[in-house]
Formats: sequence, C-alpha cells, structure tokens
Amino acid sequence: MDDPALDAYVTLRGLRFHYREYPQPEADQPQAEGPGRALVLLHGLASNARWWLLVAPLLAQRFHVLALNQRGHGESDKPDDGYDFPTVAGDLAAFVEARGLERPVIVGHSWGSDVALEYAATFPEQPAGIVLTEGGFMEVSAQPGATWERTKEMMAPPDLTQMTPEELVKRAKQWALGPLWSEEIESALLGNFRVAEDGGIRPHLSRANHMQVVRAYWEHHPLTLCDSVRCQTLVIAAERQAEGRAGEWLEMKREAIVRLESRLSDCQVRWFPDSIHDVPLQRPKEMAQVIQEFALKLNG
Repeated sequence: MDDPALDAYVTLRGLRFHYREYPQPEADQPQAEGPGRALVLLHGLASNARWWLLVAPLLAQRFHVLALNQRGHGESDKPDDGYDFPTVAGDLAAFVEARGLERPVIVGHSWGSDVALEYAATFPEQPAGIVLTEGGFMEVSAQPGATWERTKEMMAPPDLTQMTPEELVKRAKQWALGPLWSEEIESALLGNFRVAEDGGIRPHLSRANHMQVVRAYWEHHPLTLCDSVRCQTLVIAAERQAEGRAGEWLEMKREAIVRLESRLSDCQVRWFPDSIHDVPLQRPKEMAQVIQEFALKLNG
C-alpha cells in the first residue's frame, strides 16, 4: 500500500490530537500547481482518519489535505467528556487556528458532517465551504416513532472484543465493501481498533464515549444551525434503491436533504446512485472529483 501521508500531532485545548497530512506533488510533477486551499477531512463516529486513505491522495494533487482524528478516536487523546457537538466543533476551530489554515474547506463523513455543520454555524467567517457526506441533515429525535431508549439501543456499538484482527477482516469481507476489498480498506477498518495483550481488538472510541456521541446526536437539530451558515455547502448522498425498512430510510433521507437545502443560503446536492454509506471507500475517485469541482469554484 502506497500511503503518502505524514503522521503528526498537535496540542489543542489541553489535548493531544493526531492528524495525517498529505504532501502536494513537487512542482515538476503532473498536476502540481503549488499549495492549494486547505481541506480538512473529518471521519465518522467510531471511525478514524484512515477512512480517507483512498480520497485524500487524489485531493492532494490540488489541495493541502489534512485528515484529523477527532477526540476519542484513533491516536488522539480520549477524555471522558466533551463529545457534544459544540465542544467537538471547538476542537476543529482550534485545529484550524493552530495550523494557520485560512478559509479551509471542511469535508465530513457521517458524524463528521454534523461536526462540519456545527463548525460552520458557530464560526461562520472561517470556512470557505463545507462538504456533508452522508450526514449533517438527519434529525434523529424527529424520526417517526423515535425514542431515546430505542435510539440508544440502535446506535450502541457492537461488542467485537472477542475477535482478533484477522477474524474481523474475515467477517468484514462479507460486508458491502467485500467485493472492493483492498489494503487501504483493511487499513481503514483496523484503524478503528487497537490490539490488546490477549490478541483481541478494542475500539479506540470507548463504549462510554461512544454513547456520549449518541446522546449528542439525539439532542442535535441540524436545521436550527442553517441560518447561521454563511459558506457554500455541498451535500453528497448515497442512493441505493431498496424496499422495506431500507426503502423507508432512503425516503426519509431524501426529505431531510430537501429541508436542509431549503434552509441553507447556498447549497448543492450530489446523489451517488447505487452507493453505500461508506462513499469514501466505495467511490473515492468520483467523490474526490466532485469535491475538487466544488472547492475550485469557491471564493475567498
């Protein structure tokens, strides 16, 4: 696996954060155009910065790309609190300031999209644009029949602690990404865990901290943030036709995106047909192309 990223650390608000920075090509290489706008990539819940392994190198041909491990995730510090959206968005603001990034584009996936939206609403003058991939538009508590008890049960993490890394990979190859399996996908998956002394895997994000994020989701109201967002927004949404409960979920997603689009001052939506939630791993080339087109047209 050819992974050009450089691993680095920065202390923000008393916590040590890990991030991966992708160098741009040398000036004499094809597509090299000098330092471009900064793109900060945010992973989803219980995920990690390696989720961008296939997308980031493509974006680095034109942009300054940094993938951040958010608090509790990956090799970043894991405090016992601070998993609400205002605090995590504050982490991002501190990261942008510490790295001296001017008018970055924030690209989120899933939970990371909700963080990006919170950041854009709280610090409206900072980002030039935000990209919400499979997140940032769904209000969990407003779904039909939703209760906190049901949400807590549905979004709790599975217990995989009896599995070895090899057993996890074997099982994962039976999932939706199985036919596309690669070293990068395997690295992204295993980046969610550490290996304990007994050989079993342990998630970097503890169950207690995971459930704090779930509670934050329950209390999160994306539409209320839209009026404070000043930058342009790109929504990337996966669309796979299905029946039954999956079909109902897709329809709810469509409706939520329409509501979000109507509330944001400048928003465009790109649907990815026949795609799954993990767009960065399934459709990296198409995703990178759409983000590049969006970012190159931004002002300021």
